[in-house]
Amino acid sequence: MYKIKPPFRADHVGSLLRTPGVKENRHRWKNGEISAAELREIEDNAIAETVKKLESTGMRSITDGEFRRDYFHLDFLKELSGVTVSGGIAANPNAKTAEDGFTPPTLSVTGKLKHVKDIQVADFNFLKSVVTQTPKVSIPSPTMVHFRGGRKSIDINSYPKMDEFFHDLSDCYKAEINALYKNGCRYIQLDDTNLAYLCDVKMREAARGRGDDPDELPRTYASLINSVIDGRPDDLTIGIHLCRGNYRSTWFAEGGYEPVAEILFNSINVDAYFLEYDDERSGDFAPLRFVPKNKVVVLGLISSKLPQLENMNDVVKRIDEAAKYMPLENLCVSPQCGFSSTSHGNNLTMDDQWRKMELVVNTAMRVWGER
Repeated sequence: MYKIKPPFRADHVGSLLRTPGVKENRHRWKNGEISAAELREIEDNAIAETVKKLESTGMRSITDGEFRRDYFHLDFLKELSGVTVSGGIAANPNAKTAEDGFTPPTLSVTGKLKHVKDIQVADFNFLKSVVTQTPKVSIPSPTMVHFRGGRKSIDINSYPKMDEFFHDLSDCYKAEINALYKNGCRYIQLDDTNLAYLCDVKMREAARGRGDDPDELPRTYASLINSVIDGRPDDLTIGIHLCRGNYRSTWFAEGGYEPVAEILFNSINVDAYFLEYDDERSGDFAPLRFVPKNKVVVLGLISSKLPQLENMNDVVKRIDEAAKYMPLENLCVSPQCGFSSTSHGNNLTMDDQWRKMELVVNTAMRVWGER
């Protein structure tokens, strides 16, 4: 089994720009021009080649780039019985929005939640077969099923009491994580936009409008996440990534981590936090004062939205600033988010992506003397 315990000094969030072949043939599959089996073979080949490139940068945390997904969350969540995908939510009117006016789809619960099949296991098993480093699986946080619609998005007949909803949702996630672990997965990341959205004043107001208390929601979500991951094996690392939106280099929320920091770092029993810190939207490093000594923070200092390559000296300076609030030995570095949270990809090239990955690795070597 894997001897190195993640996260690593140089890590990354998960998604990578899709190759032209993957993008083109996914459209062909949707149009009925090729079969699902033919598409999967194309994806297999692209993932195998991309893994080699990712490992050549020095990265020791290896994902499949989420090449098999259209969206970082929907492709997973729609496989849970009882989940329906529809519509969208309004973006922060002050946020940068995409040219096509995209807003994230809304998830609703229209029946009893059940984990009726393994969702990521086959994908993980393929990834495991082509890596020489540590394979990592990213899945959407269970909070994604609740926040965007709140109580109104959950069928009252299926769940007259919210406790029953959270119980069934937790069971779905425990079943999936147990299946991944049994197949050898030792590194899982929960992708969570909602805890970051609760740092945004307007999104907090929107939560109140849905009948939720934005001060209480972080506690509710901490209990939900803990009900999934508590009691996990010692050799299973669980991280959580907080994101404020990442569709085609856009964003949907802003605000520092202060409103959720104490609960985030002390009440959610993950091992590591992947935090966006690429620009002023994420606030300063002061909330890191709440991080306990047994946890790791991966600083997302390199933008996955912009093509411009950051200056290593500037990145190192920011790591030093963060180290004023928590020990340097408990810090790592990564891109701020994935490069392709949806299949469309962010507004940068493959070469831009790989240069940024190499910068992450080289920065880690300079700061900590290791990758």
